[in-house]
Amino acid sequence: MSKAESKKQQMAAGAALAAKRGEQPESSLRGASKEMAKSMSEKELREMASAKRKDLPARSSKDDAKG
Repeated sequence: MSKAESKKQQMAAGAALAAKRGEQPESSLRGASKEMAKSMSEKELREMASAKRKDLPARSSKDDAKG
């Protein structure tokens, strides 16, 4: 996973990146952002969070499958 497939994924990656950098506590993360922080490197999170929002759908079919 390198580029976000939806705005929701991009926002989760941004939150996980902020926690990795110490800009917000990891305890504030929930769901996908918590898993991303644990399983992805800072570089991967930065790439995913940097996707252009206007080109992304609000949710991807993967987001819908997760609930």
